[in-house]
Amino acid sequence: MSTPGSSADLSTVDVFDLGREHEQVVFASDPASGLKAVIALHSTALGPGLGGTRFHPYASTADAVRDVLALSRGMSYKNALAGLDHGGGKAVIIGDPRRDKSEALLRAYGRFVQSLHGRYLTACDVGTTSVDMDLIARECDFVTGRTVAHGGAGDSSVLTAYGVFQGMRASAEHLWGSTSLEGRTVGIAGVGKVGRHLVGHLLDDGARVVVTDVHAPAVDRVRTEHPEVTVVATTEELVASDLDVYAPCAMGGALDDDVVEVLKARIVCGAANNQLAHPGIEKALEERGILYAPDYCVNSGGVIQVADELEGFSFERAHQRAAGIFDTTRSVLDLARTDGVPAALAADRMAERRMRDVGRLHGIWLG
Repeated sequence: MSTPGSSADLSTVDVFDLGREHEQVVFASDPASGLKAVIALHSTALGPGLGGTRFHPYASTADAVRDVLALSRGMSYKNALAGLDHGGGKAVIIGDPRRDKSEALLRAYGRFVQSLHGRYLTACDVGTTSVDMDLIARECDFVTGRTVAHGGAGDSSVLTAYGVFQGMRASAEHLWGSTSLEGRTVGIAGVGKVGRHLVGHLLDDGARVVVTDVHAPAVDRVRTEHPEVTVVATTEELVASDLDVYAPCAMGGALDDDVVEVLKARIVCGAANNQLAHPGIEKALEERGILYAPDYCVNSGGVIQVADELEGFSFERAHQRAAGIFDTTRSVLDLARTDGVPAALAADRMAERRMRDVGRLHGIWLG
Protein backbone atom coordinates (compact mmCIF):
# COMPACT_ATOMS: atom_id res chain seq x y z
CA MET A 1 0.00 0.00 0.00
CA SER A 2 1.50 3.31 -1.02
CA THR A 3 2.06 5.81 1.78
CA PRO A 4 1.07 9.48 1.36
CA GLY A 5 3.42 12.11 2.63
CA SER A 6 5.94 14.79 1.88
CA SER A 7 9.06 16.18 3.44
CA ALA A 8 7.60 19.68 3.22
CA ASP A 9 6.66 21.56 6.38
CA LEU A 10 2.93 21.97 7.10
CA SER A 11 3.29 25.72 6.67
CA THR A 12 3.96 25.17 2.96
CA VAL A 13 1.37 22.46 2.39
CA ASP A 14 -2.40 22.68 2.07
CA VAL A 15 -3.65 20.26 4.73
CA PHE A 16 -6.55 19.34 2.46
CA ASP A 17 -4.04 18.24 -0.19
CA LEU A 18 -1.97 16.29 2.34
CA GLY A 19 -5.04 14.42 3.60
CA ARG A 20 -7.08 14.52 0.40
CA GLU A 21 -8.20 10.88 0.81
CA HIS A 22 -9.36 11.41 4.40
CA GLU A 23 -12.84 12.19 5.65
CA GLN A 24 -11.79 14.08 8.75
CA VAL A 25 -8.68 15.21 10.65
CA VAL A 26 -9.10 16.56 14.18
CA PHE A 27 -6.46 18.48 16.14
CA ALA A 28 -6.92 18.23 19.91
CA SER A 29 -5.18 20.48 22.44
CA ASP A 30 -5.44 20.76 26.22
CA PRO A 31 -2.62 23.03 27.46
CA ALA A 32 -3.32 22.32 31.14
CA SER A 33 -2.47 18.62 30.76
CA GLY A 34 -0.02 19.07 27.90
CA LEU A 35 -2.19 17.15 25.44
CA LYS A 36 -1.41 17.66 21.77
CA ALA A 37 -3.09 15.03 19.61
CA VAL A 38 -4.23 14.44 16.05
CA ILE A 39 -7.08 12.07 15.16
CA ALA A 40 -7.48 11.04 11.53
CA LEU A 41 -10.44 9.25 9.97
CA HIS A 42 -9.55 7.90 6.56
CA SER A 43 -12.83 6.16 5.75
CA THR A 44 -15.98 5.13 7.58
CA ALA A 45 -17.59 3.45 4.58
CA LEU A 46 -17.46 0.02 6.24
CA GLY A 47 -18.33 1.34 9.71
CA PRO A 48 -16.81 3.51 12.44
CA GLY A 49 -13.07 4.01 12.12
CA LEU A 50 -11.10 1.66 14.37
CA GLY A 51 -7.42 2.10 15.15
CA GLY A 52 -5.01 2.63 18.01
CA THR A 53 -3.58 5.69 19.71
CA ARG A 54 0.16 6.12 19.24
CA PHE A 55 2.07 8.15 21.87
CA HIS A 56 5.38 9.24 20.37
CA PRO A 57 7.85 12.15 20.62
CA TYR A 58 7.54 13.37 17.05
CA ALA A 59 10.14 15.88 15.96
CA SER A 60 7.42 18.17 14.59
CA THR A 61 3.68 18.48 14.19
CA ALA A 62 4.21 17.90 10.47
CA ASP A 63 5.79 14.51 11.21
CA ALA A 64 2.88 13.61 13.48
CA VAL A 65 0.33 14.55 10.82
CA ARG A 66 2.06 12.57 8.11
CA ASP A 67 2.25 9.53 10.40
CA VAL A 68 -1.39 9.66 11.48
CA LEU A 69 -2.57 10.05 7.88
CA ALA A 70 -0.54 7.05 6.72
CA LEU A 71 -1.55 4.95 9.73
CA SER A 72 -5.27 5.72 9.44
CA ARG A 73 -5.23 4.89 5.73
CA GLY A 74 -3.49 1.66 6.59
CA MET A 75 -6.23 0.84 9.08
CA SER A 76 -8.90 1.18 6.37
CA TYR A 77 -7.08 -1.42 4.30
CA LYS A 78 -6.27 -3.63 7.29
CA ASN A 79 -9.84 -3.68 8.60
CA ALA A 80 -11.28 -4.26 5.13
CA LEU A 81 -8.93 -7.16 4.36
CA ALA A 82 -9.59 -8.67 7.81
CA GLY A 83 -13.33 -8.76 7.02
CA LEU A 84 -14.27 -6.33 9.80
CA ASP A 85 -17.21 -3.92 9.66
CA HIS A 86 -14.94 -1.01 10.53
CA GLY A 87 -13.31 1.78 8.64
CA GLY A 88 -9.87 3.24 9.19
CA GLY A 89 -8.96 5.65 11.95
CA LYS A 90 -5.86 6.41 13.99
CA ALA A 91 -4.67 8.92 16.55
CA VAL A 92 -1.27 10.18 17.63
CA ILE A 93 -0.40 11.97 20.85
CA ILE A 94 2.73 14.09 20.54
CA GLY A 95 5.11 13.56 23.44
CA ASP A 96 7.34 11.11 25.27
CA PRO A 97 5.08 8.56 26.97
CA ARG A 98 7.71 7.88 29.64
CA ARG A 99 7.76 11.54 30.63
CA ASP A 100 4.54 13.18 29.46
CA LYS A 101 1.84 10.58 29.98
CA SER A 102 -0.54 11.34 32.87
CA GLU A 103 -4.07 10.56 33.99
CA ALA A 104 -5.15 14.12 33.24
CA LEU A 105 -3.73 14.00 29.71
CA LEU A 106 -5.30 10.65 28.86
CA ARG A 107 -8.68 11.66 30.25
CA ALA A 108 -8.55 14.95 28.31
CA TYR A 109 -7.80 12.92 25.20
CA GLY A 110 -10.76 10.68 25.98
CA ARG A 111 -13.09 13.66 25.96
CA PHE A 112 -11.93 14.61 22.47
CA VAL A 113 -12.53 11.05 21.23
CA GLN A 114 -15.98 11.18 22.85
CA SER A 115 -16.75 14.38 20.94
CA LEU A 116 -16.65 12.37 17.70
CA HIS A 117 -19.72 10.42 18.92
CA GLY A 118 -18.47 6.99 17.90
CA ARG A 119 -17.11 7.78 14.44
CA TYR A 120 -13.72 6.80 15.86
CA LEU A 121 -13.01 3.86 18.18
CA THR A 122 -9.61 3.94 19.84
CA ALA A 123 -7.33 1.21 21.21
CA CYS A 124 -3.65 0.63 22.11
CA ASP A 125 -0.68 1.27 19.89
CA VAL A 126 2.99 2.13 20.30
CA GLY A 127 3.40 4.05 23.55
CA THR A 128 -0.03 3.20 25.00
CA THR A 129 -1.32 0.24 27.01
CA SER A 130 -4.55 -1.40 28.09
CA VAL A 131 -4.25 0.43 31.42
CA ASP A 132 -4.16 3.70 29.49
CA MET A 133 -7.34 2.65 27.66
CA ASP A 134 -9.04 2.16 31.02
CA LEU A 135 -8.23 5.77 31.93
CA ILE A 136 -9.41 7.06 28.55
CA ALA A 137 -12.63 5.07 29.00
CA ARG A 138 -13.46 7.05 32.14
CA GLU A 139 -14.27 9.94 29.79
CA CYS A 140 -15.21 8.06 26.65
CA ASP A 141 -17.58 5.29 25.52
CA PHE A 142 -15.63 4.43 22.37
CA VAL A 143 -12.59 2.58 23.69
CA THR A 144 -11.47 -1.00 23.19
CA GLY A 145 -8.30 -2.93 24.00
CA ARG A 146 -9.00 -2.60 27.73
CA THR A 147 -7.64 -4.65 30.61
CA VAL A 148 -9.15 -7.99 31.54
CA ALA A 149 -10.14 -6.50 34.91
CA HIS A 150 -12.42 -4.07 33.07
CA GLY A 151 -13.94 -6.65 30.75
CA GLY A 152 -11.44 -6.20 27.97
CA ALA A 153 -9.20 -8.47 25.97
CA GLY A 154 -5.91 -7.33 27.47
CA ASP A 155 -2.68 -7.35 25.49
CA SER A 156 -3.48 -7.38 21.75
CA SER A 157 0.13 -8.21 20.85
CA VAL A 158 -0.63 -11.88 21.63
CA LEU A 159 -2.93 -12.34 18.64
CA THR A 160 -0.95 -9.92 16.50
CA ALA A 161 2.04 -12.24 16.84
CA TYR A 162 -0.12 -15.29 16.19
CA GLY A 163 -1.46 -13.70 13.01
CA VAL A 164 2.03 -12.82 11.76
CA PHE A 165 3.04 -16.43 12.36
CA GLN A 166 0.06 -17.61 10.30
CA GLY A 167 1.00 -15.20 7.51
CA MET A 168 4.56 -16.52 7.64
CA ARG A 169 3.30 -20.12 7.34
CA ALA A 170 1.21 -19.19 4.30
CA SER A 171 4.20 -17.42 2.74
CA ALA A 172 6.41 -20.46 3.35
CA GLU A 173 3.82 -22.70 1.69
CA HIS A 174 3.65 -20.37 -1.30
CA LEU A 175 7.42 -20.24 -1.75
CA TRP A 176 8.68 -23.59 -0.47
CA GLY A 177 5.60 -25.84 -0.59
CA SER A 178 5.42 -26.43 3.16
CA THR A 179 3.72 -24.48 5.94
CA SER A 180 6.44 -25.44 8.42
CA LEU A 181 9.32 -23.12 9.36
CA GLU A 182 11.31 -26.03 10.76
CA GLY A 183 14.99 -25.61 9.97
CA ARG A 184 14.48 -22.09 8.60
CA THR A 185 16.31 -19.07 10.02
CA VAL A 186 14.04 -16.16 10.92
CA GLY A 187 15.38 -12.71 11.84
CA ILE A 188 13.18 -10.49 14.00
CA ALA A 189 13.86 -6.76 14.32
CA GLY A 190 12.07 -5.56 17.45
CA VAL A 191 11.15 -7.91 20.31
CA GLY A 192 9.35 -5.57 22.70
CA LYS A 193 5.80 -6.87 22.37
CA VAL A 194 4.73 -8.66 19.19
CA GLY A 195 8.24 -9.77 18.30
CA ARG A 196 8.69 -11.40 21.70
CA HIS A 197 5.55 -13.52 21.27
CA LEU A 198 6.53 -14.33 17.69
CA VAL A 199 9.82 -15.80 18.93
CA GLY A 200 7.90 -18.43 20.90
CA HIS A 201 5.73 -19.48 17.94
CA LEU A 202 8.77 -19.86 15.70
CA LEU A 203 10.81 -21.87 18.18
CA ASP A 204 7.86 -24.18 18.79
CA ASP A 205 7.73 -24.74 15.02
CA GLY A 206 11.40 -25.68 14.89
CA ALA A 207 12.82 -22.48 13.40
CA ARG A 208 16.15 -20.90 14.28
CA VAL A 209 15.63 -17.33 15.51
CA VAL A 210 17.94 -14.30 15.38
CA VAL A 211 16.81 -11.06 17.05
CA THR A 212 17.81 -7.45 17.56
CA ASP A 213 16.30 -4.49 19.37
CA VAL A 214 17.49 -0.99 20.27
CA HIS A 215 16.00 -1.49 23.75
CA ALA A 216 18.40 -3.70 25.71
CA PRO A 217 15.86 -4.86 28.36
CA ALA A 218 13.66 -6.30 25.58
CA VAL A 219 16.57 -8.36 24.30
CA ASP A 220 17.51 -9.45 27.82
CA ARG A 221 13.98 -10.68 28.44
CA VAL A 222 13.97 -12.79 25.26
CA ARG A 223 17.41 -14.16 26.16
CA THR A 224 16.12 -15.19 29.58
CA GLU A 225 13.00 -16.85 28.18
CA HIS A 226 14.74 -18.45 25.18
CA PRO A 227 18.50 -18.91 25.68
CA GLU A 228 18.75 -20.64 22.30
CA VAL A 229 17.96 -17.41 20.43
CA THR A 230 20.86 -15.64 18.69
CA VAL A 231 21.23 -11.90 19.28
CA VAL A 232 22.91 -9.41 16.94
CA ALA A 233 23.74 -5.81 17.75
CA THR A 234 21.96 -3.90 14.98
CA THR A 235 19.22 -4.17 12.39
CA GLU A 236 21.86 -3.59 9.70
CA GLU A 237 23.71 -6.68 10.89
CA LEU A 238 20.46 -8.66 11.02
CA VAL A 239 19.29 -7.89 7.47
CA ALA A 240 22.72 -8.77 6.07
CA SER A 241 22.68 -12.15 7.87
CA ASP A 242 21.93 -15.49 6.22
CA LEU A 243 18.17 -15.44 6.83
CA ASP A 244 15.33 -17.31 5.21
CA VAL A 245 12.69 -14.94 6.63
CA TYR A 246 12.97 -11.33 7.81
CA ALA A 247 10.32 -10.07 10.26
CA PRO A 248 10.32 -6.28 10.86
CA CYS A 249 8.43 -5.81 14.13
CA ALA A 250 9.40 -2.28 15.16
CA MET A 251 8.56 1.09 13.57
CA GLY A 252 7.55 1.72 9.95
CA GLY A 253 9.72 2.31 6.91
CA ALA A 254 11.81 -0.79 7.61
CA LEU A 255 12.15 -1.71 3.93
CA ASP A 256 14.12 0.99 2.15
CA ASP A 257 16.48 0.83 -0.82
CA ASP A 258 19.54 0.08 1.31
CA VAL A 259 17.82 -2.80 3.12
CA VAL A 260 16.45 -4.35 -0.07
CA GLU A 261 19.91 -4.19 -1.67
CA VAL A 262 21.56 -6.31 1.04
CA LEU A 263 18.68 -8.45 2.29
CA LYS A 264 19.34 -12.17 1.88
CA ALA A 265 15.98 -13.44 3.16
CA ARG A 266 13.54 -14.93 0.65
CA ILE A 267 10.47 -13.86 2.64
CA VAL A 268 9.61 -10.62 4.46
CA CYS A 269 6.76 -11.08 6.92
CA GLY A 270 6.56 -8.92 10.02
CA ALA A 271 4.32 -6.96 12.36
CA ALA A 272 5.49 -3.40 11.74
CA ASN A 273 3.03 -1.04 10.06
CA ASN A 274 3.86 0.73 6.78
CA GLN A 275 7.03 -1.28 6.16
CA LEU A 276 7.55 -0.03 2.59
CA ALA A 277 9.61 3.15 2.86
CA HIS A 278 8.29 4.51 -0.45
CA PRO A 279 6.25 3.42 -3.46
CA GLY A 280 8.26 1.13 -5.71
CA ILE A 281 9.97 -0.82 -2.93
CA GLU A 282 7.50 -3.67 -3.46
CA LYS A 283 8.71 -3.95 -7.07
CA ALA A 284 12.35 -3.89 -5.98
CA LEU A 285 11.66 -6.76 -3.59
CA GLU A 286 9.96 -8.74 -6.35
CA GLU A 287 12.85 -8.14 -8.74
CA ARG A 288 15.23 -9.59 -6.16
CA GLY A 289 13.01 -12.66 -5.76
CA ILE A 290 11.89 -11.71 -2.25
CA LEU A 291 8.31 -12.53 -1.32
CA TYR A 292 6.73 -9.70 0.68
CA ALA A 293 3.71 -10.61 2.81
CA PRO A 294 1.84 -7.27 3.05
CA ASP A 295 2.13 -5.92 6.57
CA TYR A 296 -1.50 -4.92 7.04
CA CYS A 297 -2.59 -8.38 5.94
CA VAL A 298 -0.46 -10.39 8.37
CA ASN A 299 -0.47 -8.02 11.38
CA SER A 300 -4.25 -7.72 11.70
CA GLY A 301 -4.53 -10.14 14.63
CA GLY A 302 -4.49 -7.27 17.12
CA VAL A 303 -7.31 -5.34 15.50
CA ILE A 304 -9.29 -8.58 15.14
CA GLN A 305 -8.86 -9.04 18.88
CA VAL A 306 -9.95 -5.53 19.91
CA ALA A 307 -12.86 -5.61 17.44
CA ASP A 308 -14.03 -8.85 19.04
CA GLU A 309 -13.98 -7.11 22.41
CA LEU A 310 -16.76 -4.82 21.17
CA GLU A 311 -19.00 -7.92 21.00
CA GLY A 312 -18.06 -9.11 24.49
CA PHE A 313 -14.63 -10.64 24.28
CA SER A 314 -14.07 -14.34 23.65
CA PHE A 315 -10.41 -15.29 23.27
CA GLU A 316 -11.36 -18.55 21.56
CA ARG A 317 -13.49 -16.73 18.99
CA ALA A 318 -10.84 -14.05 18.38
CA HIS A 319 -8.11 -16.70 18.13
CA GLN A 320 -10.15 -18.57 15.52
CA ARG A 321 -10.67 -15.38 13.54
CA ALA A 322 -6.96 -14.54 13.71
CA ALA A 323 -6.16 -18.02 12.40
CA GLY A 324 -7.97 -16.92 9.23
CA ILE A 325 -4.98 -14.68 8.44
CA PHE A 326 -3.40 -17.83 6.99
CA ASP A 327 -6.15 -18.14 4.37
CA THR A 328 -6.22 -14.39 3.70
CA THR A 329 -2.47 -14.33 3.10
CA ARG A 330 -2.74 -17.36 0.84
CA SER A 331 -5.49 -15.61 -1.17
CA VAL A 332 -3.39 -12.46 -1.52
CA LEU A 333 -0.36 -14.42 -2.73
CA ASP A 334 -2.48 -16.48 -5.13
CA LEU A 335 -4.02 -13.31 -6.59
CA ALA A 336 -0.56 -11.79 -6.97
CA ARG A 337 0.56 -14.84 -8.93
CA THR A 338 -2.59 -14.90 -11.07
CA ASP A 339 -2.52 -11.17 -11.86
CA GLY A 340 1.26 -11.02 -12.21
CA VAL A 341 1.61 -8.20 -9.70
CA PRO A 342 3.49 -7.73 -6.40
CA ALA A 343 1.67 -9.09 -3.35
CA ALA A 344 1.36 -5.56 -1.93
CA LEU A 345 -0.71 -4.52 -4.95
CA ALA A 346 -2.80 -7.69 -4.79
CA ALA A 347 -3.64 -6.98 -1.14
CA ASP A 348 -4.60 -3.41 -2.03
CA ARG A 349 -6.93 -4.69 -4.75
CA MET A 350 -8.66 -7.12 -2.40
CA ALA A 351 -9.14 -4.48 0.30
CA GLU A 352 -10.32 -1.84 -2.15
CA ARG A 353 -12.80 -4.26 -3.68
CA ARG A 354 -14.43 -4.89 -0.29
CA MET A 355 -14.46 -1.19 0.60
CA ARG A 356 -16.12 -0.46 -2.74
CA ASP A 357 -18.60 -3.35 -2.85
CA VAL A 358 -19.70 -3.31 0.81
CA GLY A 359 -18.92 0.32 1.57
CA ARG A 360 -21.39 1.60 -1.02
CA LEU A 361 -24.15 0.16 1.18
CA HIS A 362 -23.15 2.38 4.08
CA GLY A 363 -21.67 5.63 2.81
CA ILE A 364 -20.26 7.89 5.51
CA TRP A 365 -20.92 6.44 8.95
CA LEU A 366 -22.96 8.69 11.22
CA GLY A 367 -23.85 6.32 14.06
